[in-house]
Amino acid sequence: MLVLVAIHALAAVIAPGLIRIWGRRALYLVALAPAATLGWALTRAGTVRSGTPVIETVTWVPQLGLEVALRMGTLAWLMVALVGGVGALVLAYSARYFRSDDPGLGRFAAVFVAFAGAMLGLVVSDDLLLLYVFWELTTVLSYLLIGSDPTRRASRRAAMQALLVTTLGGLAMLAGFVMLGQHAGTYRWSEIAADLPGGSYLAVALVLILLGALSKSAIFPFSFWLPGAMAAPTPVSAYLHAAAMVKAGVFLVALMGPAVAGVTPWRPVLLAGGLITMFLGGWAALRQVDLKLLLAYGTVSQLGLLMVVLGAGTRDTALAGVAMVLAHALFKSTLFLVVGVVDHAAGTRDLRELSGLGRRAPALAVVACLAAASMAGLPPLAGFVAKEAAVEAFLHGGAADLVVLAGVVLGSALTVAYTLRFVWGAFATKGDVPATQARPVGWLFLAPAVVLAAAGLAVGLFAPVVDRFLAPYADLYPTAEPGYHLALWHGPTPALGLSALAVAAGVGLFLLRHRGRLGPAARLPFDGAAVYDRLIGGVDRLAVELTGATQRGSLPFYLGVILLVLITLPGGALLAGFPWPQRFQLWDTPLQAVAAAVVIVAAVAAARARRRLTAMILVGVAGYGTALLFILHGAPDLALTQFLVETVTIVMFVLVLRHLPAKFSERPIRSSRRGRVALGVAVGVVTAGMAYVAAGARVATPISVDFPDQAVSYGGGKNIVNVTLVDIRAWDTMGEIAVLVVAATGVASLIFRRTRDLGLRRGIPGAGRTASARPRWLTTGATTRQQSVILQVVTRLLFHAIVLFSIYLLFSGHNAPGGGFAAGLVAGLALAVRYLAGGRTELNGAAPVDAGKLLGAGLFVAVGTGVAAMLLGGEFLQSALLDFHVPVLGHLHFVTSTFFDVGVYLIVVGLILDILRSLGAEMDRQQETDQQENDQDETDQDETEQPDDRTKELV
Repeated sequence: MLVLVAIHALAAVIAPGLIRIWGRRALYLVALAPAATLGWALTRAGTVRSGTPVIETVTWVPQLGLEVALRMGTLAWLMVALVGGVGALVLAYSARYFRSDDPGLGRFAAVFVAFAGAMLGLVVSDDLLLLYVFWELTTVLSYLLIGSDPTRRASRRAAMQALLVTTLGGLAMLAGFVMLGQHAGTYRWSEIAADLPGGSYLAVALVLILLGALSKSAIFPFSFWLPGAMAAPTPVSAYLHAAAMVKAGVFLVALMGPAVAGVTPWRPVLLAGGLITMFLGGWAALRQVDLKLLLAYGTVSQLGLLMVVLGAGTRDTALAGVAMVLAHALFKSTLFLVVGVVDHAAGTRDLRELSGLGRRAPALAVVACLAAASMAGLPPLAGFVAKEAAVEAFLHGGAADLVVLAGVVLGSALTVAYTLRFVWGAFATKGDVPATQARPVGWLFLAPAVVLAAAGLAVGLFAPVVDRFLAPYADLYPTAEPGYHLALWHGPTPALGLSALAVAAGVGLFLLRHRGRLGPAARLPFDGAAVYDRLIGGVDRLAVELTGATQRGSLPFYLGVILLVLITLPGGALLAGFPWPQRFQLWDTPLQAVAAAVVIVAAVAAARARRRLTAMILVGVAGYGTALLFILHGAPDLALTQFLVETVTIVMFVLVLRHLPAKFSERPIRSSRRGRVALGVAVGVVTAGMAYVAAGARVATPISVDFPDQAVSYGGGKNIVNVTLVDIRAWDTMGEIAVLVVAATGVASLIFRRTRDLGLRRGIPGAGRTASARPRWLTTGATTRQQSVILQVVTRLLFHAIVLFSIYLLFSGHNAPGGGFAAGLVAGLALAVRYLAGGRTELNGAAPVDAGKLLGAGLFVAVGTGVAAMLLGGEFLQSALLDFHVPVLGHLHFVTSTFFDVGVYLIVVGLILDILRSLGAEMDRQQETDQQENDQDETDQDETEQPDDRTKELV
């Protein structure tokens, strides 16, 4: 089962590429993924028929007891077959529905098959947390499918509405899962079902879970999102809203029903919500003129019926419920596909504009009538068998069941009425409507609908065979009598009479609607759509007010709010934790007090400085003082990194500050200044207090005490800091370098003004040798600016030595201070010196490489190191120690984590190069371009004024 999910993921990855190569025909290849799921499910039919579940368990995070627990019983088997079979047919249908030049076709194929994989994972998950992960994946992917056309406002709104409603319901469901899992000590539903809590605890957990199920399946009061989701393409509607997404809530109710059907909130909530949904959806469907919306409201109504039947909590209603799930998936997906064919052939879905289409497309009409007859519950189709079973199950219950039965019959009458309206609206010849001109319908386009309609007919004709496959699920419910069995004919029973009554009433309702005598639209005092609109409007209004109150465009205000929160929350926690630890030591050596005094003086002076450059230098002095404290505390590696980071930071500040005014803006008034001083002092006190309490409150032995031994035995190095970064905690470093790559990309995107300018990351135009009469001390010669000859000579002498030193730090960092990060900073400083000495042309001469490619190469090397370790049988990023003898060089000790360090080195160098090109060279180029434009404007203005001067002279 896990392999099938992986196949869907792989198909989602390669789908866009296949679409680019073969166009829409590639959808047939993509359809093989869900088709494989159907084929696998059919091979397990015998096992499922015997009632034996198929189980797979894969350890995920053993330290946390997490595992991928998959279990396929009868219910899950049915859903797997539907998810795979209907998904494959809809993808094949899409190959004719879309054009090859549709711009979003590759994205659609990828998201669609990924959704099918997520739905597959959902229905086979035995672990509730894993089920929730797949549940939310279907939510996100359905958002992408519904909003597949972002240029249309209706698509965006419908996608967001579906996302918010189902996500909030999913969060409530997660809370219920956590309550059950924590009580049982496991999150496997097969084990939780045997050890359920009691009382109000269970009731609250079930209500939370029902919120998720009802919102996912569009049950009142959450019904409003599904009709809006019809903004999606028709293939999406045929899959998500007939056989997949909306069935997730129904599946969850059916899954948990055998264990919790007798708990008080379960049955009343499902029966009440289902009946209201069935009535409102059916009544609304009768009033629609868009065929797709008619089916959408009909889907809402039938989802309500499914919840009623599966929520009743008996063996016979459970059998009727799963049969109805099968029948509904077949006929509703068929009808949605038919609507898509009608839309393509006639150019409209408005039943007021369609006339005579049944004569022009008889095959299409036959397919639609087969599916519609199943939806209306007419023999010999699957819908009739399932609805007959539901009526029979409620017929022999108590008084409450008879009330529900009356509701089911009324809902069935509404179903017959809007079914007739659909068939009449799409295919009938209307005397007052011009005949519809339809294009021919190809068999490849119609074939998926034919297969689904034929399957609905086959299920009805061979109902006893279907019963043998579905009965093991129904037998999970207790029953006192021999159970009901699915069959096409049970004789002239009361259930058959009630079915006939529902058909007759439905025909009458259709005739009343056809003659315009139907009453007004059914409305409750409130509905979910109104509540949703008010909530979203309130949130928008709150956002506007909050933004207006806080987003004033004032950086001091923003910073002040952040610092006030820092003082209030951590500061309050510090006060609440009084008395604090008593261990206190001013210094280990008096030199630390001297270094601390330098830091304090520099910080205070920086706060009082009036010139930007002065303040920046003083901040750098404070940083260097901190590095000195590291040295005095015995941490040379940290000190080296701190020195290098401060130096690079100063260079970057200089690049920016040269484009800003030399002095800060006017000082704030005295009262405001005092407030800022008080705030700064308070933040310093709180921060110092937090550091003191954190350092003195440790009671457990830190894990770092084992790092010295692990650094040698496990990491193969004596530099504990470097081994920690590239080996012991390599995952942390992997995340950090990924952030660096993202940050570099963000800086480049902000600085380079246009997308095409991003190509300048590989070098600013103008690089090359420049003719000059002056001695050429650097590679590219003199530049447009007048640099210092002394600086050029020093750069020429030191550049290569600095680069070699960086390489030394890179390879010696495993046993001595250094490493990839520090070495990259040193190499970056060498490039910065070249830029300062020779400008952008000299920078490009020193590093004629695309900064983006350098960043990508570094990330590739780092990730590749981890992947290589896995391929060789180890864990991701696990190091190997290699000792070998090389002639002349002698014994060599090599650790494979060095390759990871090389990746870090490349990323840091690429980051600094990107910053130098964006904040330095590109800003220089933009400034020069702006200056040239200004000079050209002045020249044009002078030329315009000159004729006026000559005219004056002639006069």
